[in-house]
Amino acid sequence: MNKSWPLDLDALPLAVGQCAALATIMEATAPKPGNVYRGADFEDLSYPDFVVSATLLAPIYDLAPDVPLGQTILAAVKTTRRAVATNANLGTILLIAPLAKVPRGVPLAAGISAVLAQLDANDSRDVYEAIRHAKPGGLGRVEEGDVAAEPPASLLDAMRLAAERDMVARQYAENFATVLDFVVPSLAREIAAGVCLLDAIVRVHVELMSQYPDSLIARRCGLEVAQQSAARAGKVLAAGRPGSEAYEQGLADLDFWLRARGHERNPGTTADLVAAGLFVALRDGIIKPPFRLARPWS
Repeated sequence: MNKSWPLDLDALPLAVGQCAALATIMEATAPKPGNVYRGADFEDLSYPDFVVSATLLAPIYDLAPDVPLGQTILAAVKTTRRAVATNANLGTILLIAPLAKVPRGVPLAAGISAVLAQLDANDSRDVYEAIRHAKPGGLGRVEEGDVAAEPPASLLDAMRLAAERDMVARQYAENFATVLDFVVPSLAREIAAGVCLLDAIVRVHVELMSQYPDSLIARRCGLEVAQQSAARAGKVLAAGRPGSEAYEQGLADLDFWLRARGHERNPGTTADLVAAGLFVALRDGIIKPPFRLARPWS
């Protein structure tokens, strides 16, 4: 029997995988200072890497509600590394996968705590394997919960141990408070103010940098450099609003400073948190089609 599309296509919600793919691509497309974006690649990581990996992972996220979290994360990392030569998205995977596992009818604020409470030793083993497989830079060694050691029985305990030095781990320890209570409301505020989506993403990225010194920069360059990047981000915000000459010049100056030493000052953890916030905003209809991505003259 032939099937037909529902008459009201506008009533069809975005699938979880679509939300994840769009969030990752939108985040990578926005010209955020210090990150990869269109026309601003790193030597070992390019904008197409993000687009390819985001597209390939959509079906994995669609299955996330019915699959153990660790298996989803490991499958996403392995799929990425088969297609892309470097770690393009480990932090984003670690953040979006738990959010994608929350059943669609359950509010994320309540559902994420249930997902995290169900984590077991198998999830810990799979997530540790995923991290090793991704080979992220700047991890170093720690006495407890080190990824090179035997996986702990409790992934949540390991994340709590790392929460002070890693903002991705802190989301697990604090029920994704930064994503849900800072990033998502900030995106909603900028969009409600009429800012186009790419400008809103950049603005929220800089706000997040200013409030939470990027933990990837801290791991690679030390906390003092991460705090310097936060202070510089604060000066950009103080310069004005998106579109003003002073603000745009401030963004350009921050971008130049962050890139001045290769990409060791890449605020990658901030980007991961923004991608997770975009996923939430797309899933919950805060951002919805038709998307106003850029300024008309861009």
